[in-house]
Amino acid sequence: MPNGLFDDDETQTPMPVSCAIPESPLAARMRPVTLSEFIGHQAVVGPLSQLRKSIETDRLTSLLFWGPPGCGKSTLARIIAGATRAAFEDYSAVTSGVADIRKVIDAARSRMKRGEKTILFVDEIHRWNKSQQDALLPHVEEGTVVLVGATTENPLFELNSALLSRMRLFRFEPLSEDELRLVLERACKDHERGLGAMNVHIEDDAMRYLCGMADGDARRALNALEAAAMSVEPVEGARRINLAAAQEAAQQRAPRYDRVGDEHYNTISAFIKSIRGSDPDAGLYWLAVMLNAGEDPRFIARRLVILASEDVGNADPMALVLANAAVQAVLFVGMPESRLILSQTVCYLAAAAKSNACTVAIGRAEQEIATNGVGIVPAALRDPRSVMGKAVAGKAPYLYPHDYPAHYVDQQYLPEAVQSAPYYEPTQEGNEARVAARMAARRAPQEP
Repeated sequence: MPNGLFDDDETQTPMPVSCAIPESPLAARMRPVTLSEFIGHQAVVGPLSQLRKSIETDRLTSLLFWGPPGCGKSTLARIIAGATRAAFEDYSAVTSGVADIRKVIDAARSRMKRGEKTILFVDEIHRWNKSQQDALLPHVEEGTVVLVGATTENPLFELNSALLSRMRLFRFEPLSEDELRLVLERACKDHERGLGAMNVHIEDDAMRYLCGMADGDARRALNALEAAAMSVEPVEGARRINLAAAQEAAQQRAPRYDRVGDEHYNTISAFIKSIRGSDPDAGLYWLAVMLNAGEDPRFIARRLVILASEDVGNADPMALVLANAAVQAVLFVGMPESRLILSQTVCYLAAAAKSNACTVAIGRAEQEIATNGVGIVPAALRDPRSVMGKAVAGKAPYLYPHDYPAHYVDQQYLPEAVQSAPYYEPTQEGNEARVAARMAARRAPQEP
């Protein structure tokens, strides 16, 4: 029965979901084929979910599955293929272009005339460029095809808003360690598709290790389990996987991180918020995640400079000095030694006294201007060489602060119309407590 994307047979029947051939990797053989086998994502496809009811009643609308690798997006699409009476087209956004889309649409139109539906599954849909997305948009809107897409990238960034608005978005989270344990236990026991015939037994610490190192990716966990099972010699008819065998099979854990994807933004957000929250351990952890994944240390250093001003401010003025020095040192030294410079800076900023008073202050000043416009420069502050300055020369003399005790004299610096000051209100944290006391003394009524 033809099930390829470009078969000439217009009467293509639904693509069956069958077990993989015995030579396939364990992850392919253990792919669930029914909703009852599907593990995790109860909020998305649990017994009471709308999506499950849509699948069981064969009344699907266009869907978009978004989540990390190995969490079940493509598997659920193939389960849909086995459950639907519609023709199911399996399509990869990596290998095909606009011309291929037209062939799919032509076949779908022919089916539509016979009262048949077409479900088009597009894996890695984020790989589509704008012209490919635009080519399919009207056919999704008209119902010529029901589009089911899967992506590991944030669709808000990668898909046209017009196409996205016509699809129901479902967020898939990484599988939990308990869910991964169920996946591995099922693979060990399954005699038809799994490792049951090999009589595989996995020790508890090895199981915990495989579930932890997989980072929510069932495919990675199953691949490591299979490698471990193949590497151990059977003893009295059983293959026993201990922690050492699991570690050897898994090798180095690949970080769940993409320098231009969603995890990039999530990780840098966690990094900044940890330092702002004065937790140096968490700051160092997220720093290590980024450096281990190959993040540009210059990017990290620049973010630390911003944080030093935004979140530490005048509570510790040395924070900005150190952060700026870190940028220069990172540029001068390079990796891998830059990790030491960044580590020092993270520890200092996380442990430093915190104040966002300066950040709030500029926001207040900007709001004043946005609300009331820019006021007129007070007469005493005008440049005497300007037209307006010459007009008031001698009438409103400028008081030079250094001519007065403590180098301070009370005079008007803000425009007359400004009513919302003060903008800068120092906190009682660190150095800023001394700043607050000094400013309070200046603002106090002066004795005659």
